[in-house]
Amino acid sequence: METSSVITLTMKRQFDASPERVFDAWLDPDMMRKWLFTIEGTNKVAANDPRPGGTWEIIDHRNGKDYRAIGEYLRIDRPDMIVFTFKMPQFSESEDTITVAFTGDTKRCEMSFTQEIIVPHGRTWTEEEIEKALSDHYDQTEHGWTLMFTGLKELAETGKITFQR
Repeated sequence: METSSVITLTMKRQFDASPERVFDAWLDPDMMRKWLFTIEGTNKVAANDPRPGGTWEIIDHRNGKDYRAIGEYLRIDRPDMIVFTFKMPQFSESEDTITVAFTGDTKRCEMSFTQEIIVPHGRTWTEEEIEKALSDHYDQTEHGWTLMFTGLKELAETGKITFQR
């Protein structure tokens, strides 16, 4: 039988773009397919229903496999905040919660990102094993978002992405 722990990842990013522009990159399917859990060349699906209770889905095809990310929008306050769930059902039934807040003016935006990461582990795991799992999940998740945020920054500031992960 498994149990789980929760860790919190918090990141901040600066953009030379308005909060509205960065906010829209999280919800516009044409923009999502270029950076959110995917890149344009490997994206198969970028779909959403951007309203509280609406869902979103990304399918990325890499190395002969489809990777599906899904979730539900919990809160959308344009251009200030988006709160949504995230899970990749092919790996786990765990569902994280992500909050993204935007502040700034017409030329600059600060984005604050928080993910409550659910980390499954066995009931018989030692404290050391649990700590290692938490550390590994944190590091992998932070690395993934760092790569995605590089693409988001370029997309929000220039309208295109040349960076490829």
